[in-house]
Amino acid sequence: MKVVLLSDVASLGKKGDVVEVAEGYARNFLVPRKFATEASKGALAVLGDQRKAQERRDAQQLADARDLASRLEASKLAVKAKAGGNGKLFGAVTNADVADAIHDSLSVSIDKHKIEIKNQIKALGSYPVEIKLHKNVVAKTTVDVVAA
Repeated sequence: MKVVLLSDVASLGKKGDVVEVAEGYARNFLVPRKFATEASKGALAVLGDQRKAQERRDAQQLADARDLASRLEASKLAVKAKAGGNGKLFGAVTNADVADAIHDSLSVSIDKHKIEIKNQIKALGSYPVEIKLHKNVVAKTTVDVVAA
């Protein structure tokens, strides 16, 4: 019997997959627990529509991420921090500080966990930063740390 999976099932596949299973397994386990539904023409048509809609959403998210990446790479980010006389900071510049600088300059909120700083920033100067906007898009920019 062919069924369309409504959720991920460890031994069968992922949500949206059409799989062949034993009739008893489908009727007694998968369908009553809402893990799957019978693969009728209507169910397959709905599945096709959902996949097309998901592909459109993914394409839009990718385009938005690329646009944001180009804006980030073109902009200058400045972070103000307290520093001593020799240029060393009192503390360090964190991902949250960089996210706030992005929000201040571009009015875009970015999760601090998506910002990657290679080495800790503990002195004044310019430092490279990578921002993961999408699984295929990484924006590389520099952050200028200036004295407050």
